[in-house]
Amino acid sequence: MPAIITSKFRIHNSEQFSESFSESASNNYYLGIGRPQGFTTSNRPDGRTENEGTDTTPVTPIDDTVEEFYSYDDMLAAKKITSSDVSFVIPRRNWTTGTVYDYYRHDYGRRVTGTTTAQVATSSATTLMDSTFYVLTAARNVYKCLDNNGGANSTVEPTGTSPTNILSTGDGYKWKFMYTLSASQQSNFLSTDFMAVATDSTVSAAAVNGAINIVKVKSVGTGGTDGTHTSIAIRGDGSSGTVSVTIASGIITGVTVTNKGSGYTFGYIRLADINSAGAGSLTGAELDCIIEPKGGHGKNAVEELGGFFVMMNVNLEGAEAGSSGDFTTSNDFRRIMLIRDPLSGGSAATGTTLRGVKVARFASSPTPGTFQVDEKISQASTGAIGKVVEWDATNRLLYYIQTRFNDEGLDTSGNLTAFSGANVITGATSSATGTPSTASETVDSVVLTSGYATGEIDADSGDIIYAEQRVPITRSADQTENIKLIIEF
Repeated sequence: MPAIITSKFRIHNSEQFSESFSESASNNYYLGIGRPQGFTTSNRPDGRTENEGTDTTPVTPIDDTVEEFYSYDDMLAAKKITSSDVSFVIPRRNWTTGTVYDYYRHDYGRRVTGTTTAQVATSSATTLMDSTFYVLTAARNVYKCLDNNGGANSTVEPTGTSPTNILSTGDGYKWKFMYTLSASQQSNFLSTDFMAVATDSTVSAAAVNGAINIVKVKSVGTGGTDGTHTSIAIRGDGSSGTVSVTIASGIITGVTVTNKGSGYTFGYIRLADINSAGAGSLTGAELDCIIEPKGGHGKNAVEELGGFFVMMNVNLEGAEAGSSGDFTTSNDFRRIMLIRDPLSGGSAATGTTLRGVKVARFASSPTPGTFQVDEKISQASTGAIGKVVEWDATNRLLYYIQTRFNDEGLDTSGNLTAFSGANVITGATSSATGTPSTASETVDSVVLTSGYATGEIDADSGDIIYAEQRVPITRSADQTENIKLIIEF
């Protein structure tokens, strides 16, 4: 059966997702980073291997249970995403001189009257949302194109922010001002490919429901009486709409809306009415009334411009020292995750940042050696195996992960065994050793129990609803990574 998922449903889903960040029973979302170890072929305890790609060409994440579990094993840290970090966005289209833009039309994809051929945009798009009917100007104003002068090049950049007027430019284009990107929107939600979309309250208040601002000539006809013929009614379910029709050499050369009216969900201009207004014996002429979106142009910019994309903008500022320094700057990362409703200590996570890795603190005597980032560590007495994420010599804190593979987390029997007790830990590459403390204490915001700490984000809690593998991203204390995630619904 022929069926569609409408853009309104996509908008609904994007609205629900956006609202889930701020509503009274809101979800908790965190941006997580992980995978400090390189992508490679990893060895399993059953003798088989798993090809995880390379750092140059990482494999695409798999949407399955295994992938989600694995992502927690090497998660480094996570940062909370707040409602202020979220915005509806649409594809960015910069106004560029010499470009032909599509114009807004309500019936792209619908069969042209009297034919089985679909109405297409100048760009050949068959849906409004695939067409190029809006632009972003240098002044960071967004305009909807209402008329492209028969598919001509746009050579005059639209300006002005009138909430009511239709802007006509010298190149024959007509534009409707929609909104201006605020400084905050430009800083946080403007990327190379996307830009924030929001409804301007003044423009929305001025919108007229069911007005008709544009009438297009489908067929010019023949045999009409030359001149400009006025007060021609727009028929349909609205009221008060009128146009004037100009005829030269017997054909229609122009149509001007003289009263846009209101309340139209469909509109027609009858040939008989044109002739009655003075066109005489015009035949074969057809005019198309362009029906505006519900509420009129500018009533709801998010809906009108296709805001079924949501952007989350998160900055990772060095170690996030202002939030317990949970983000290591001693190692790189290769995975980005969006995590919904994780737990911390058995309860809903609330911290601005959450450390994902495990920690061991060494006693001061004997003096521990210098462990190397990414080296294998082992504890002979327990059989525990891990991989170094960071070595903090000042506080004698060893940050590490344990995964499902040999040399990363599994002991010689193929089991994942936790590091424990005052048993010496040895680095495989550095040959450094350290004896874990047995004290329960807080050191550099790490809460240790008998010398050890698990991650602040509970393993396998919540849902990973987005995952992305990347080439290595190197971090440093004086560096900020700006991560923008765009979800299309």
